[in-house]
Amino acid sequence: MLDEITGDEMRLSALFVGARSEAPPPVELGGQEVSAATLLRCGARTLWRARFAVPAYGPSAYSWNGDRYDLAGLGDDLRLAFVSCNGEEMGDLDREGSERNAMWARLAACHEAAPFALLLHGGDQIYADEATEGHPLSADWPNDVPQDPSGANLEDLRQHLRAAFFARYAAVYSAPEMAWICARVPSLMQWDDHDICDGWGSLRRSRTEGPVGRAIFDVAREMALGFQHAARDGDLPGRFADPKGAHLGWRVEAPGLRLLAPDLRSERTRRQIMGAGGWSIMDAAGGFDGRTLLMSSVPLLGPRLSLLEGAMRLHPRMMRYEDDLRDQWQSRAHRTEWRRMLSSLRDAMAGRADDASGITVLSGEIHLAARATMALGGGKILHQLTASGISHRAPPRNWARFLGLLSRLGDAPLAGHPIRMRRLPGQRALFVAERNFLVLTRRSKAWTAEWDLERSGRAGTLTI
Repeated sequence: MLDEITGDEMRLSALFVGARSEAPPPVELGGQEVSAATLLRCGARTLWRARFAVPAYGPSAYSWNGDRYDLAGLGDDLRLAFVSCNGEEMGDLDREGSERNAMWARLAACHEAAPFALLLHGGDQIYADEATEGHPLSADWPNDVPQDPSGANLEDLRQHLRAAFFARYAAVYSAPEMAWICARVPSLMQWDDHDICDGWGSLRRSRTEGPVGRAIFDVAREMALGFQHAARDGDLPGRFADPKGAHLGWRVEAPGLRLLAPDLRSERTRRQIMGAGGWSIMDAAGGFDGRTLLMSSVPLLGPRLSLLEGAMRLHPRMMRYEDDLRDQWQSRAHRTEWRRMLSSLRDAMAGRADDASGITVLSGEIHLAARATMALGGGKILHQLTASGISHRAPPRNWARFLGLLSRLGDAPLAGHPIRMRRLPGQRALFVAERNFLVLTRRSKAWTAEWDLERSGRAGTLTI
């Protein structure tokens, strides 16, 4: 994990899962040994963390347990990878490993051919939906939830959830294909709803604000801090905008590159996506000399799903998808906030003449590969690149075709700034129903993007 970049150093954390009584071997670098310390405990198992620093702007390496791990480092020319949706809602841990992790294996092969400097995870690192099963307080979540459980039963639920979340993270992260590349490429992660539960924040407040809902969120947050950020309360890396962790938005800056990841979940309600904490990151988005990669776990640019949301109300059986559509920036409930976000990006890019500068949006969530643009005026374009999912199987092609047809209606939430879905290079459909990941490359300050698609292979190069 990348904790932060400070001066010429990249501060990293290595995570290990093991027995609580047996510390892992130390990390070795530069003739020094760094011992792992306990990060969090769950039953007989412990998540251990070793923190160390390496040069930020050149190759380096560390060793552990007799093996050497080379790191590419950041440079004038670099490659980044972006993934999202690492799992499925039901039966994910029962899937055959080589099938589930086929795209992780392909990503590892890409790294061996040309190393990545950073690995960006754009939401749904795990699918925790089944964690609520097996306990009487949460077995029927979110349909039937006790509103006044006893303190003892609530504490028992917390321990049940902690065990379920810990086991899921440990199983997903220990997959050989994922573990191999994550040991060699520092990761940065942004959470989304399935890291908590399906539709978190878009469910009724009686669910999310009740004692059972708060227990689910609190445990999900504890485990996300540990497994996604190698952190815990009171010990957050310097990249986090709020040291107290009221929201988990973060910022990383290096020469010519800024990574922004506002938290779209911690402050979310049925009427807002971000609160004051999240907006504090976006309000400071201008004035950077270089390329900004903005991670929005839910796509910022997309088809007019508000039309589908409105039509859904005419069919009661479709109401079970309400939280899925309310999750979107395009939801009728969020349209004012959506305009605010788009205006913020337009204003941040105003006056930029250098092609190396500007903002590019990276998103996941939809289990498809796609791209979109928004015209900003003066020849400037906001690009959004969607790569999803790395292990979640693609939805039916008919769903991708339907989204493509819906996209042809167009949308312009900001007058004079139309949003358009665009084809990936070499693809006929606007939405590609294949598992995928994204490769971003900077050479001589010029940025390009390429999608790697499970069946179609590497798409053509897109200049961004």
